[in-house]
Amino acid sequence: MGFKHRQTMKKRVLIIEDDPEIVELLSIHLRDLDCEIFKVHDGREGYLKAGSERFDLIILDLMLPSMNGMDVCNKLRTERINTPILMLTAKSEEIDKILGLEMGADDYLTKPFSVREFIARVKAIFRRVKMTKEEGSSGKEKKIHYEDLEIDVEMRKVLLDSQRIELTPKEFDLLYLLASNPGKSYSRQRILRLVWGYEYNGYEHTVNSHINRLRAKIEPDINHPKYILTTWGVGYRFSDE
Repeated sequence: MGFKHRQTMKKRVLIIEDDPEIVELLSIHLRDLDCEIFKVHDGREGYLKAGSERFDLIILDLMLPSMNGMDVCNKLRTERINTPILMLTAKSEEIDKILGLEMGADDYLTKPFSVREFIARVKAIFRRVKMTKEEGSSGKEKKIHYEDLEIDVEMRKVLLDSQRIELTPKEFDLLYLLASNPGKSYSRQRILRLVWGYEYNGYEHTVNSHINRLRAKIEPDINHPKYILTTWGVGYRFSDE
């Protein structure tokens, strides 16, 4: 009875940021969310730590010594490390936001940002992770088969002609959303809400980019897709034929 408090594990959060004032500010508010904080000030060191330990969230600055945040994110996703990543940057250029999301970041904040906004983003990421785990442990379909395509929901694995297809976390989430609701059309804005879990006004082209990359990986002929179809004037759907 005296060990009940251990059942609720603290969230382990790795902050990879070289500005000590920002690190301290984030740490204070993450502790208020009952998180255990780990701090790294160097990109390469952060990459090694993120790849060797388990974390519930990585907060990753874009501009870092020795290895920039974009490269850190890309290498982690290439190595199938699916820990949620919240990217931070002082840059406001749209191209950086798009690249960050397409490299596999789960969310993106441009400095300066409000503490309230930061907390909201972190909570949203934790909610999405919790919902994904609950779906995986529920009675929902664990595997989806369609012709030569197999999606293993619990293992987050995709096979095409029995060969594993490497997808980024967002590519998998996008494919799972569509394939678990065959024939249902989703607008780009709705996909952004459901897959990224946040309102990215004006970022519908990020969905287009992910769809194109996903098609390039799973479609025999991207000019005549048979899995992920376009619903003209609406968005996208998974084939229900």
